[in-house]
Amino acid sequence: MAIWMVGIDHNKANLDIRSTFSLTTKKMAAAYEAFLRRKDIDGCVILSTCNRMELWLSTDEDARFSPFALLCSFLAVDADKYRRYSVERRGEDAVRHLFRLAAGLESKIVGEDQVITQVGDALAYARSCYATDNTLEVLFRMAVTAGKRVRTETDLSTADRSVIHTALDMLEKEGISVRGKNCMVIGNGMMGRISSQTLMDYGAAVTVTVRQYHKGVVDIPQGCARIPYDDRYRLLPDCDMVVSATNSPNYTLTLERLKDLDVNHEIPMIDLAVPRDIDPGAEALPWTRLYDVDAFHIDLQSEKFKWNLEKAEAIMEEEREVFLNWYTGRDLVPLIQSLKQQAGTDVAERMTPYLKHAPLDGEDLEQLVTEVEGAASRMMNNLLFELRKKLSERAFQDLLDAMNETFSDERVTGKKPYLKEKTGAQKWI
Repeated sequence: MAIWMVGIDHNKANLDIRSTFSLTTKKMAAAYEAFLRRKDIDGCVILSTCNRMELWLSTDEDARFSPFALLCSFLAVDADKYRRYSVERRGEDAVRHLFRLAAGLESKIVGEDQVITQVGDALAYARSCYATDNTLEVLFRMAVTAGKRVRTETDLSTADRSVIHTALDMLEKEGISVRGKNCMVIGNGMMGRISSQTLMDYGAAVTVTVRQYHKGVVDIPQGCARIPYDDRYRLLPDCDMVVSATNSPNYTLTLERLKDLDVNHEIPMIDLAVPRDIDPGAEALPWTRLYDVDAFHIDLQSEKFKWNLEKAEAIMEEEREVFLNWYTGRDLVPLIQSLKQQAGTDVAERMTPYLKHAPLDGEDLEQLVTEVEGAASRMMNNLLFELRKKLSERAFQDLLDAMNETFSDERVTGKKPYLKEKTGAQKWI
């Protein structure tokens, strides 16, 4: 079994290139169906955010194909054209990346809160599509758990907890404050709701667009006004800021419609979507100031921040080792369980003749034998656990095989190994 990750992220690709590889929920479902048709792929998880698109695969150890070529073939794009923007990781390198990612250590805004939710949601959706296998299930669950531990045991929080926080803080440094201003948020998904709540926290009056085809109650932060999505151009001239954060494949604001508006003041427009929500041509209008997700960054110079970053890295390495111990030993689990059971049974059988002379009735004797058996099983488990930490994987495997062979020979011959004391009497072991 092998773990692969291939994808496009912000370290190599700009927003336009990332947009090419961005996958909607519907397209992800189709990708799962296509990839799992291959007999050498046991499971997959797709993580698609504004900063990255990653395809995670669990494959046969001897699989001989290019995950990036597979991805590009599905998206109908030229692999050779985009290969330089891709990154591929395998085995321990891939595992380390996912654990760091879940903790926010691979984000443009280090320590951001949303990524751990995105990792968990990616696993949940893959599971709903019956796309995961046991390896990816355990990997992603443990990565999320490790990310939560980093949140609990370190303080990576700065003023920048998300992209919208970063944007507003950066604009405030430029003299642009939203306090007491009218702001419109286009989109009421997770990023839209975070943006709406953050703008209100910064003192803005917020109006959220809602599409008419939504059925039932649309969840928007309490205190926000709402308007139909189709009325966004009507409201825009009265706004002091616009934030767009949708999953739409089309522009939510087009240059053609914007240039016909009568606007007499500057309006900062923050585009948090991948692919873009706002037509890049809008930047040419005299009353707009356009920002996208690539416009924001974080200052990592704080000594306190650096100390917490080192602590977070140490936690990630510790948690990664826990997963790798499980991963490298998962095929040995049945054999280890068998050896534990055999050790418990063997010791109980050897002890039973001696215990029969104890002043105990039937039920108490049976209980004592059961406890002896359990204690021997736990002793074997602890012994194997310590040996596993001290021996190489190959040596540990050889040891288990030898122990299993010894127990098997004993079952066949009926002869139990023994030690001889100085008197020559047999002593059970």
